[in-house]
Amino acid sequence: MPGKRSLNVAVFPSAKRERKAITLDIKLEVLRRFEVGEKLSQIAKALGLAVSTVATIRDNKEKIKANSQIATPLRASRLTRHRSAVMETMERLLHVWLEDQSQRNVPLSVTIIQEKAKSLFDDLQRERGGSSQTEKFSASKGWFVRFKERHCLPHFKMNSTAPGNKDVYPEVLRSIIEEGEYTPQQVFNVDETGLYWKRMPEGMFISVEEQAEPGFKSSKDRLMLLLGGNAAGDFKLKPLLVYHLENPKALQGYSKPNLPVIWRSNKKAWATRSIFQEWFTYFFCPAVEKYCAQNHLTNKALLILDSAPCHPVNLGDLSDNVRVEYLHSSTADSVQPMGQGITSTFKAHYVRRTFEHILEATDGEDTAMIREFWRNYSIMDAVDNIAVAWEELRPATMNSVWKKIWPECVQFQSVSQTDNIAQLQQNIVTLAKNVAFEEVVEADVDQLLRSHEEDLSNEELMQLEQEPAGEEESEDAPPALRQLTTGELSAAFSHFEAGLQVLTSNSPDDEWKLQVSRAINDAINCYRDLYKEKKRRSKQLS
Repeated sequence: MPGKRSLNVAVFPSAKRERKAITLDIKLEVLRRFEVGEKLSQIAKALGLAVSTVATIRDNKEKIKANSQIATPLRASRLTRHRSAVMETMERLLHVWLEDQSQRNVPLSVTIIQEKAKSLFDDLQRERGGSSQTEKFSASKGWFVRFKERHCLPHFKMNSTAPGNKDVYPEVLRSIIEEGEYTPQQVFNVDETGLYWKRMPEGMFISVEEQAEPGFKSSKDRLMLLLGGNAAGDFKLKPLLVYHLENPKALQGYSKPNLPVIWRSNKKAWATRSIFQEWFTYFFCPAVEKYCAQNHLTNKALLILDSAPCHPVNLGDLSDNVRVEYLHSSTADSVQPMGQGITSTFKAHYVRRTFEHILEATDGEDTAMIREFWRNYSIMDAVDNIAVAWEELRPATMNSVWKKIWPECVQFQSVSQTDNIAQLQQNIVTLAKNVAFEEVVEADVDQLLRSHEEDLSNEELMQLEQEPAGEEESEDAPPALRQLTTGELSAAFSHFEAGLQVLTSNSPDDEWKLQVSRAINDAINCYRDLYKEKKRRSKQLS
């Protein structure tokens, strides 16, 4: 499994570290963050402090607050209004909700944001009770202006009643395709979608028992997937998965490059511009080049995207072989191919595969065994089932969803029978009954599938404040280091030697040859030492 850090080759005598002055303002900021529910490690990372320093400040809370009162000028003409913990938490969760709406390209208005803020505040008050009940909040326009300033909010997508150009876009696309002479095999579309990877229908006993337990609910744990393929339907791209942890315990012992998904992490499990740009440059473009070579096609492609904030506008400048076109925001929802049933069909396949997994592991008879299996169902199990579900989608289905945007390329007018959502829901109900979940009906499955597309509820936003139990590696655990084998080292040395041979054989300057050769050999000496040490240990063991 790849390591998080590279090994330091040279060891230098440690210089005395300069002490960092911790001002009273910083100490008060630490205490304020504790009061609104932030965790020790989060505060340390945000303020650039050691975890032990933050813990010491927390332990000296009363003394620091007393000092802050003494330090406040008695004749101060203006006092800063104290913001309650409920207000601070509400604004933080509201900001998370706004980011989620932006990720999904959902249009908003000031009124919608004010209503969400008021409902969040009321729910937080009810949850915390006590003195918080006396505070009043009306989500006024003045509050909204100050909220925007405090959080440096970007312009959000406003609701619009203007008619879209969905009937015009196919003509625009046709002219682009004709100009570039693209075939259906060379035109691609991708889209992001959220997946609650450990969620089951609400009426099942494992769901009911989870809701009764305190703490983080695994059914609220969400990941993001980027799914897509070409218009011909014969090439599905490897899914990009974004999770909120880089190294969950379930992935220990696995090599990420060999996973059936492209694994990336983000604190809130969202795609970012940098993640998307990396995917485009290092995964999409090479995959297209390889596919075109295998199918004896010119290495070129047209990628159609919506105008989500995570899609950089300069992607087309990063490749000479891929043209990128962006759908108008008023058009994307109605014509984007991946939004015409691909993501919902995939999720139905994922739920069905999850039930099959339970049945295979437990024989579906012993509820205690089912309960134990579900408790141990990990993100790695989900990755495997995501891969199976994505593989299940048939070429006919992948091709048929292009009929709104490019009807001429469609060879299959309807989805494959195996991808029919109604049929999939019936299969899921049958499997559920085989796994001792007699109470599950099709309406429950339909509600489950719809829940993946719903806005984050207030309850789910508050759940985001809690860390998933038992998932992340402890802070004290040393990072897992990638272990190079002697075979890999030997192969690397051969590549270095071959490269040096090319340079030295054709170099126009003898001094350059010596400088480059010396520099490269000096640079890889640490790996030569590692190779010798591994060979020595191997001999000792044998």
